[in-house]
Amino acid sequence: MLTSEEYTALLSQDFLAFTEQVFATVSPGVDYQDNWHIHCIAEHLQAVERGDMRRLIINMPPRSLKSIEVTIAWTAWLMGKNPSTQIIAASYSQALSTKHNVDTRLVMQSDWYKAAFPDTQISVDQNEKQKFQTTARGHRIATSVGGSATGEGGDILIADDPIK
Repeated sequence: MLTSEEYTALLSQDFLAFTEQVFATVSPGVDYQDNWHIHCIAEHLQAVERGDMRRLIINMPPRSLKSIEVTIAWTAWLMGKNPSTQIIAASYSQALSTKHNVDTRLVMQSDWYKAAFPDTQISVDQNEKQKFQTTARGHRIATSVGGSATGEGGDILIADDPIK
């Protein structure tokens, strides 16, 4: 059994443990079912994070945890590791993209996330459903495939379910 401090350290170092905690935060009361594909996605995301891979396409059936792992957990993870990370995430609809942004923000405002990544804080100056910013000037922007992110930059660009 891990102590609270050990669990916090684990969350800041182990992306799979972090993903499971994100799932519990955004899907309370739903059982997390660990599976090989979650580990496979994590390995590929970590390759992108390290710079070993510049482009990644993940094709999976709906309800396979892809959006939670990639669009919510991974973006919160990246901003936790580097609060100046700039992310733009698009989906086929603005409503879905905004939901993912709100879920990411929910994770980043949770007590467990703040304990794991104390240097990452959401700015009070820019904290909206479609765009929030960290105090280190990183951001996460939600847009749709037909929407606009003109004038905005991103270190990470995500197209999650670009086609309905």
